Amino acid sequence: MKLQVTQENLAKALNTVARVANSKNTLPILSNVMLKTIGTRLSIVATNLEIAITNFVGSKVSEEGSITVPARLMQDFVSSLPPGVIDLKLEENKLHIETDEYKSTINGVAADDFPVMPSISKKNAWSLPAKALKKALTQIIVAAGNDEARPALTGVYLHTNEGSLYLVATDSYRLAEKLLTKATDNVNLLVPASAMQDLLRILSDYDEDVEVVYDEHQVQFRVGDVELVTRLIEGSYPDYKKLIPKDFTTSITVSRAELLNITKVSSLFARESAGSVTISADPKNKHVHMKSVASQLGDNTASAPAKVVGEGEITLNSRYLIDALNAASSDEVMFCFNGKLEPSVLKEVGADDYIHVIMPLKS
Repeated sequence: MKLQVTQENLAKALNTVARVANSKNTLPILSNVMLKTIGTRLSIVATNLEIAITNFVGSKVSEEGSITVPARLMQDFVSSLPPGVIDLKLEENKLHIETDEYKSTINGVAADDFPVMPSISKKNAWSLPAKALKKALTQIIVAAGNDEARPALTGVYLHTNEGSLYLVATDSYRLAEKLLTKATDNVNLLVPASAMQDLLRILSDYDEDVEVVYDEHQVQFRVGDVELVTRLIEGSYPDYKKLIPKDFTTSITVSRAELLNITKVSSLFARESAGSVTISADPKNKHVHMKSVASQLGDNTASAPAKVVGEGEITLNSRYLIDALNAASSDEVMFCFNGKLEPSVLKEVGADDYIHVIMPLKS
């Protein structure tokens, strides 16, 4: 293998893929990235057996070949080099890296033993606007669970219902649903939330369409020169629609920024009570009140002007409410509930494509 590539492109590609490489895995080669020439491009690949990310970089290839090298060392070294052209040359599993000012050798491992994710049939494919997918993931991924004993809840559920494509995540204490787009195909994919976090990172500065290809076991997201492949989570997703109330006895329409601020302030006094805060509706004075509950440090009551319909109060985990408010993008939000024991719902005012459900705490 012998080629030339720019430092800027190689560093960016290594930063994109290297986070997937895992030095703690029982297979040492999984802490490496694979460099492989494909035509006039260099592919950089990392995998942890559940997720694989490939980034293709334009290069001037003189001799084809492949090698795996330690991901962390390669990433840090290339990022430290000055901008310009880098010469890469492989000799007996040693990768020689040269620039005008630097000359280094990294000991590699033959690429023959590097695990490759199975190929995906292309019979199921569609495209999504990157901007819409990025916003949807930002809004729902915070609600995904991390309890490996309940694997379905550690995923993001991508599915169609009545001709629309939805993204959903829940950890059983909260649930976020985002309507993404209209859809004609029947989609039912349960994607690991960790893979969606990586996808969100890849989407950060990309604004064109994302190609999605999937089969029964895997899904691939193609973002320009980057491909992310992940195994799907087996099993069925909960019938979450039953958890979302349709009618409410109390609704509070309030500035998102003001509700976020009083929640943050109240949470400071609720650290010893698992973040528990009580929200009460005050239709007479047209305010929403929030009181910190059971704090050993003292107590706090904060209020914000609001349009209020109905009375009542509900106790929530303030961290969940802060996450939901940070995920919303509208200037005003509507917070709705039915007494102390039923789920509460946060909606964006002016948009009906996003809801965030938060289960109550016993007060």
